[in-house]
This record gives sequence, C-alpha cells and structure tokens, in this order.
Amino acid sequence: APAAAPDEPPATGAVAPAPTKDKQSYKYGFVAAVETERAPKGLDEARIRDISAKKGEPEWLLQYRLDAYSKWKQLKPPKWANVRLGDIDFQDITYYSVPKKRPTLDSLDEVDPEVLKTFEKLGIPLDEQKRLSNVAVDAVFDSTSVATTFRKTLAEAGVLFCSMSEAVRDYPELVRKYLGKVVPPQDNFYAALNAAVFTDGTFVYIPKG
Repeated sequence: APAAAPDEPPATGAVAPAPTKDKQSYKYGFVAAVETERAPKGLDEARIRDISAKKGEPEWLLQYRLDAYSKWKQLKPPKWANVRLGDIDFQDITYYSVPKKRPTLDSLDEVDPEVLKTFEKLGIPLDEQKRLSNVAVDAVFDSTSVATTFRKTLAEAGVLFCSMSEAVRDYPELVRKYLGKVVPPQDNFYAALNAAVFTDGTFVYIPKG
C-alpha cells in the first residue's frame, strides 16, 4: 500500500511517531507564558559581573560574588547517598532571567498578568482582596521579586521584610553584616554557587526584643 502523506493521520492500527522533544508539551501541565529578558547561558567571571551590574549592586557585594565563584571552582559537587543524578552542565544554564514588564515597588498594576496567573496556580494570590490574613509573602518570579505583602504591618513592629534587592539598596549595612553568616559560601559546592549567582530572595530582619 502507498505510504500516507506526512500530514495525514496514520492508518487504523498503526503507531503514530512520537513527537519530537521540542514539540512535546510540558508533561506536568504547568507553563507560564511570560516574556522574559534572559542572560546567555554560561558561567564565568564576566557573567557574574554582568548580573551584579544589572542589579546595580555595590562593589562589596560584587566582590562577595567573585570570591564565592572562585571558591566554587575549587569545590566538587556532592555525591548524594540515595539519589541518582546525571552530571549537571553548569555552562548550559541561564543564571539571570526577569519578566520584561517590571513592576513598581508599591503597586501590582504593572505586573505582567501572566505572572499573577502563575502565582494563582500555585495557590498564592497576590491581589489585595485575596491576600491571606496574617501571612507575609515575598513572591519571586525567575530572578526578581514581583510583590511583597504585609511590609507596613511588619514595619510597625520593627521587622524589616522585603526583597533582597531592596534590602541591598535600603539596608546595605545589615545585608553586609549578616549575608552568608549562617551558611557561608565556602561551606559547600552549592552554597558557593548560590552566593555567586543569586539574583533575588527574601530579606527578613527581626530586631532583638
């Protein structure tokens, strides 16, 4: 029998060819259709300097990153006891990615709606009407914080709660004093990597008393 044309469905009983990898949908069904600005893949000193420059960081924090990167190159990945993982190509990873539509610090009005939908899927509604009572959330998407809730309420009690990027800008002395004190970069392979390339996170400062 003549072969079916490429666009025709296979004959009854035939096995359809598996879709190529780039055409397969994410099997867990969770995809965020958000346009992002991404740095090229790869990790070296130039990439770390680029991340620090994009975030407008002070010189001391850039040096913290570079020292961590230097230490990371001397360390070896851990051997997990009960987990079989293939080798990770750390040069095949993008270390900086942010939504193209940047939010303002005081409003969610400029946040990409797709970002908000993503947090809704995760059960973390960020709009004022749906925020959970007495639960503070710092929502980080890719490499940037998009929303931090209950900041004013916590500030009334003397607690500082914000994104790491904001803390570096507004409370640099506190960040410099405490950054890396619980788990220092030289502690292990992944601590060093994180210290070298982190892009955002949550900052919480609770004063004594």
